[in-house]
Amino acid sequence: MTHTIKATPITQKAVEGLAEVIDANGTPDKMINQDQCERFHDRATIDMVDGHAGISVFNSNSFTLPFKVEMMERHPYGSQAFLPMQQGEYLVVLADDENGAPGAPRAFIVGAGTGVNIGRNVWHGVLCPLSDPGLFMVVDRVSKGDNLEEHWFEEAMLVE
Repeated sequence: MTHTIKATPITQKAVEGLAEVIDANGTPDKMINQDQCERFHDRATIDMVDGHAGISVFNSNSFTLPFKVEMMERHPYGSQAFLPMQQGEYLVVLADDENGAPGAPRAFIVGAGTGVNIGRNVWHGVLCPLSDPGLFMVVDRVSKGDNLEEHWFEEAMLVE
């Protein structure tokens, strides 16, 4: 029997300790550019060991729900921020670590204009845009060393 996970809208409270929601909600921290631009300051922390912060662009095929989660990954030496360069929603699957493997995955729908900074060493699913184009700016650790661990599940889970 396949385990099913219900995706819910992302909130900072729901992902506390795993990720940071990057958005322009609430009161801006200050007005800049002759009061023409609201600055929502310091919304996420780039956390890394060695290397340097780099900005890459990912262009992913889009997916639909239900989505089959067969594998999760984590980056032990650096956080990874996904910043959409498109207006569609995307799916984020996160899990706590349980003895070196993902615990019970939780799924979140992230709205247009909202980024997510996944914490260093946090299990997460693959980049999963729910519409085309699946274009994202990604800020993460750049180094010559490997920064990826994968965990493949014996039985896939479905996210609805």
